[in-house]
Amino acid sequence: MPTIRRAHLEDAQCIAALVTEAYTPYIARIGRKPAPMLDDYRQVVADTDSFVLTDDSEIVGVLVMSREESELLLVNIAVSPRHTGRGLGKMLMTFCEQHAQSLGCQAVRLYTHERMVENIEIYKKLGYQETHRATEEGFARVFMRKPLQVR
Repeated sequence: MPTIRRAHLEDAQCIAALVTEAYTPYIARIGRKPAPMLDDYRQVVADTDSFVLTDDSEIVGVLVMSREESELLLVNIAVSPRHTGRGLGKMLMTFCEQHAQSLGCQAVRLYTHERMVENIEIYKKLGYQETHRATEEGFARVFMRKPLQVR
């Protein structure tokens, strides 16, 4: 049974390997390594709300979030390609929104590369709306936002 727990510094190497595995297929499409592949995951775990999705003892997903005033920024979500098609990404997205609500956030924001079109469609199906597009750090990004029900 998959479970979500807070990431620990000892998880950083496994998280980095998972992120590399999940994002490598996008390198050819966008012409360079996607931003999540450039992160130092020891620093990410130390500085953000980072969670891992485990199945038995294996880390099969990661969720990185950061609170920004009254909204939660979903910085990174990734599922191991060996474990896709099981609803794990949706489980992580639901957890993200529940975490945001528990913090009293009014919305979840995220961004993805404009060439990751399948991700944009997934986010739209989950209720996220595109707010704008911009180039940041050389990446052409699509920014999205989903208002949350205040509890």
